[in-house]
Amino acid sequence: MGAIIQITDFSAPELDVYARLSERELTNRADPSQGLFIAESPNVITRALDAGCQPVSFLMEGKHALGKGAPLLVRCPDVPVFVAEEAVLTQLTGFHLTRGMLCAMRRPPLPSVEAVCANARRIAVLENVMNPTNIGAIFRSAAALNMDAVLLTCAGSDPLYRRAVRVSMGTVFQVPWTYLDGETPWPERLRALGFQTVAMALREDALCLDDPRLLNAHRLAVVLGTEGDGLAQQVIAQCDYTVCIPMAHGVDSLNVAAASAVAFYQLGRRPARP
Repeated sequence: MGAIIQITDFSAPELDVYARLSERELTNRADPSQGLFIAESPNVITRALDAGCQPVSFLMEGKHALGKGAPLLVRCPDVPVFVAEEAVLTQLTGFHLTRGMLCAMRRPPLPSVEAVCANARRIAVLENVMNPTNIGAIFRSAAALNMDAVLLTCAGSDPLYRRAVRVSMGTVFQVPWTYLDGETPWPERLRALGFQTVAMALREDALCLDDPRLLNAHRLAVVLGTEGDGLAQQVIAQCDYTVCIPMAHGVDSLNVAAASAVAFYQLGRRPARP
């Protein structure tokens, strides 16, 4: 177990990473190799450690250092452990949501698109999805409903933002993911990797989710668009198929996270190998 350091003052510099650095400052875009993220709760921290993420420090209520946090600290014998009483920690916005434990970790280097897709048969593509809560919920659905990987455009939210990690319940560490760059139109790039692309959009000519062409596709990429506007028409035109979820009672569409769960459940079913 690392050194246990008692914190009594909310303004202590050791708390900066947890309380005063913005998500942009944590990310450290000028030097991504020094970027950090915050994992919350024992389950999420465990999944991050299992995925090979490197811890920098822990912050927790003192009682947890010898309680539910002990198994994690044993795994990280050289990592400092900052402890404080609940009255100090509750000054951190949202600390009461963390189940008493935080961990600052190094941001891992991202793999290439080709590496992420190498053994994947069902992937999700998130085009400019902006809300971290939606990102986290989509990752949780992707993990539960047979998506092998997630690809994101750079304009969207970061899966390692604190809220996204929390909402995902740590599944951002279980589903391989990376960003798409702008060098080659990504539908073309995925097609070269053997994927058929399916745009989720409200169009009269859209296919049903149970269309055999989709269910029998060997490699399939399910494409979801930004909140509100959905996918750009140019993106829809570049995809192989368009599909929509039938609505009732005058509802025009689902939230992107809810729509992802429906689509992943149906389209995540695996065809028989040829």
